[in-house]
This record gives sequence, structure tokens and C-alpha cells, in this order.
Amino acid sequence: MKWGGKRRYTLIENVRFLGYEFTVPDLQTFIGQFQEIFVEECYRFNTQASEPLIIDCGANIGLSCLFYNKNYPKSRIIAFEADPKIFPILKRNLLNNNINNVELVDKAVWINDGEIDFAAEGSDGGSIYGSLNLTRIKCIRLKDYLETYSHIDFLKIDIEGPEDKVIEDCRYSLHNVDNIFVEYHSWKQNGQKLGDILSVLQLNEFRYFLEVPTKRRSPLLNQGNNLTIDMHVNIYGWRKHHSRTGH
Repeated sequence: MKWGGKRRYTLIENVRFLGYEFTVPDLQTFIGQFQEIFVEECYRFNTQASEPLIIDCGANIGLSCLFYNKNYPKSRIIAFEADPKIFPILKRNLLNNNINNVELVDKAVWINDGEIDFAAEGSDGGSIYGSLNLTRIKCIRLKDYLETYSHIDFLKIDIEGPEDKVIEDCRYSLHNVDNIFVEYHSWKQNGQKLGDILSVLQLNEFRYFLEVPTKRRSPLLNQGNNLTIDMHVNIYGWRKHHSRTGH
């Protein structure tokens, strides 16, 4: 859950938009995601590949997959969603809207294969760093997964907290990624790791842009002590490369 706020979630059926129909667990979250993904086009990227490969870590209810499908119709999409409350909604939304170029994986991306405790929140804030509604889920080492592909056009990592550990584990495995998006969450109980993430991107010759979606007035005084997540930064990275037409 972003910024440690409290929300109530009510399952809302059949939200219609752009000729599609989605089930959403939280209308407020849906509106925010729609604004970012379809209005601001935060996941649009350049590619010369005829069939770009997109790996989406934290696909949530599928709005990002819908955006890829609309804008890169010949793409191959691999979507990870760890929250066992959200994954069935993701699967249903893609199936009901005939989005069939997505391979769904109901696992958390992590630094090893196996199982891990996960706080299933039922909207967009489930995390391995949570403490409520814990459930045991399967996880997969993203590093090993990335290395099975020679070229990845876009890698999105929005996993609510452990992104710094996952990125560090992938330090020498991002050379085949052209574009990357990382949503960094600064959890109060952990040290801040934004610099570590940026150092990995610099090592892999990414040029990056930082965006802070939420602002605080007088941040030197208002330090977010009452928040679970005291900072959230969107990181966009792109790497110049020779022209490519496929994988």
C-alpha cells in the first residue's frame, strides 16, 4: 500500500473503459493506475523489434498488460503477479478481453527460487515486507530468468519493497535489457537503497530519469514518521544500443 495510508477495498464488477471491461478490487487504485498507464503513458518505450519481449514484474489486475497489448500488438508479454488474491482477477481480466499474448506466472520475483512469506493485501500493495495476512507463496529468481533471454525490450519491476535486493542480484544480468522501469519503495524499517539501485543502472550504462509521484510540504520537518513507506520514486532507464529488428 503506497505511503502507509488506510483503505477499504470493495470488489467492483465490470468497470468499462476504452471498449474493455475489467474487474477491479479498488476503484481509487484503478483510477490512479489508469491515469499513469493510459493518460501519462508511463510504460511507453522505443523499440525496433518486430515482436518485442516485455517482462512485467508486478502486473496487478492487468492494466499494464492491456497497455502493452494495445501499443505493441505483436509483443510477447510475461507477467508476474505474486498476490494470490489478485492473480485470479488478473487472469480473468485478460481472458475476458481476449488478451492472449501474455504468459502469466503466479510467483514473486526474488533472489532465489522457492517459497517466501507474502502479505496479501488484495489491491496494489501486497509485499514480502508486510506483516498482516501472511501467506506462503512461490518465488522465482529473476536473475536466472532474465539470463534465459538474449534480448528484453522492456523490464518493469513494481514489487512493493524488495526491488533493491532483486536489482542488486541482477547487477550483471541486465546487459540484454533495453528499457527498464523500477518503482522504488523506501520502507521505514529498512535502510534507504535508492543509490544502490541507481549504481546498478549506471554500471549497465542506463541513462535514467527519476519521478517522485507524491510530495510532502516541508520534508525536512515532515519526515514521514507516521508512514510505512516514507518515499516512493519511479525510475525510468534506457540504454542506447545498435539497431535491432528481432530477438
